Amino acid sequence: MSACTSSSDSGNSSSTTAESIERTGQAFIEAETETPNCLQIALGSPDHKTLVAAVQAAQVENALVNVGPLTVFAPTDAAFAALPEGTVENLVKPENKAVLADILKYHVTPGNLSTDIITKLKKLGQANDKDLQIEVVDGKLMIGGANIIASVKASNGVVHVIDKVLLPPTE
Repeated sequence: MSACTSSSDSGNSSSTTAESIERTGQAFIEAETETPNCLQIALGSPDHKTLVAAVQAAQVENALVNVGPLTVFAPTDAAFAALPEGTVENLVKPENKAVLADILKYHVTPGNLSTDIITKLKKLGQANDKDLQIEVVDGKLMIGGANIIASVKASNGVVHVIDKVLLPPTE
């Protein structure tokens, strides 16, 4: 966990200062369990640096370490890179914190849901109080149009790695 406060992230000096200030609360307590929680899985993944930065910018770390169980759909860095140019940079601005938090909460649902369970459902109620559509297309499970490319058991649920950023429906 010390890597997330390292100042070795060149080009991120303003966020490093903010990160060192915001390192309090249950999200940053080192667990004594061998199985990491959902946040620790993302922090330890080389493919989820953008997700971690977004979680920190929205200050929703505690949502990923709560007792759970939680099911987290974690977009890869490549999924964030596929968004229109400038989208991520715009979302991590302080004035867009609420919008970013809403998007991130759309990636979390209560329960420890395996792909076998999810396949049997039509939709999931997400942490932002919006529904996420589930489909099976040509035998493949699709979560809001995203493919699950890996699943990792967490101490407080499961993290499903997905290939697309899920954007909540606008009302």
